[in-house]
Amino acid sequence: MYDKQNLTTGSINNKLIIFAFPLLLANLLQGLYSVVDMIFVGRFVGETGLAAISNASMISFIINSICIGITMGGMVLTAQYKGREDKFGQNETVGTLFSITAVFAVIFTVLGLTLYKRLFDMLNVPFESMKDACEYMQIICFATVFVFGYNAVSSIIKGLGDSKSPLFFVFIAAMINIVLDMVFVGIFKMGTKGAAYATALSQFISFVISVFHLKNKYDIFDFKPKSFAIKADKLIVILKVGIPAAVQMAVVNVSFLLITGMLNNFGVAVAAASGVGLKVNTFAGMPCWAVGQAVTAMVSQNIGKNDIIRVRKTVKAGLKINIAITLVAVIFVQVFAGKIIMLFETSNKEVIECGILYLRICCGINSLFYAAMYTFDSFAVGVGAADAAMVNSLLEAVVVRIIVSWLLAFVFNLGFYGIYAGQAVSPVIPSILGLVFFKSKLWEKNRLI
Repeated sequence: MYDKQNLTTGSINNKLIIFAFPLLLANLLQGLYSVVDMIFVGRFVGETGLAAISNASMISFIINSICIGITMGGMVLTAQYKGREDKFGQNETVGTLFSITAVFAVIFTVLGLTLYKRLFDMLNVPFESMKDACEYMQIICFATVFVFGYNAVSSIIKGLGDSKSPLFFVFIAAMINIVLDMVFVGIFKMGTKGAAYATALSQFISFVISVFHLKNKYDIFDFKPKSFAIKADKLIVILKVGIPAAVQMAVVNVSFLLITGMLNNFGVAVAAASGVGLKVNTFAGMPCWAVGQAVTAMVSQNIGKNDIIRVRKTVKAGLKINIAITLVAVIFVQVFAGKIIMLFETSNKEVIECGILYLRICCGINSLFYAAMYTFDSFAVGVGAADAAMVNSLLEAVVVRIIVSWLLAFVFNLGFYGIYAGQAVSPVIPSILGLVFFKSKLWEKNRLI
């Protein structure tokens, strides 16, 4: 078991792929939560419900991404202690992470419930979709604690080198989500509210299963009250990585939220089509994310062991794998763009045409630059330089995606075509800067422990 979870020895390519594959499946299954919601709502409610979930899921995804970013600090620190074979350090990391995660969960639940209606107003959510969007978001906000809890447990397990267990947790939850969508949306006709209940219950189940698994399989944490004490040194390190990672993910997703707001100005059909296109593009990027998580975990363990040569080899291997699998995903999306969009909408020609256009522009060659950018950002987080990844994401999301999209759409009057183009060019410069940081030696002396 130890050898399988130890990422500091053995074939780098094999260990990256073996570690990343369960993460990919888990990401795909997690993505099913919102996609299944969209499919059922699109079929049983129509384009107004589809636009409602497109907007609500963006806010939900921002909260989830902040959660993942914060718990990323726990994963990196756990992995570095794993590389050093320090179980005491792992135990204190787990206790500290659980406690601060609970605090953040409460904060973001309150913020979500307080602000979601104002955010919808700012985003110009179509009037026809506002009621459905609010009902969906209110229920999702109350489930925030389960999302934070699951991601805390999952980050610890991944830091220990185990990527298979999170797949099991998500599989069970995804299957339950599908069944509940069929019951609540399809049979009971509860609309977007039913989809939200299905997602919330699935997240609760995923959290409970993950806690039992951590308690029963690993001997690094005993779940006694005193074990949840916050250790100042661990807290500082977790936040040093977690806060920039959370800001990075939040900014990226807020940029997509603002893009959604821009697209809402062009009517319900464009809003619905772009929401579907973004969801498909998200799925196409999931293999890249999985390899990126594997790069972060492997880099972290090897930094803990002080093996700089293996760190560099890991990043190069991850980059090659990411570009290869992203190319395959892009070709698939381009070939089957029409059929993919029609999974969500079969009758409205305007929605179908806009959705296909989105995929043609936003899921093309530009995705290869995104694969490179994400690989280098994942490496930066793994070595403890999450602030570098954060700055790179700010450049990609704010300076390029938002500003260029706005200029093309509203200054040069290209409409939503310009917004699509702005999104497409956003990862080019950040991918180059990520390569420059990797080639430098600035990170080699960076240590968290």
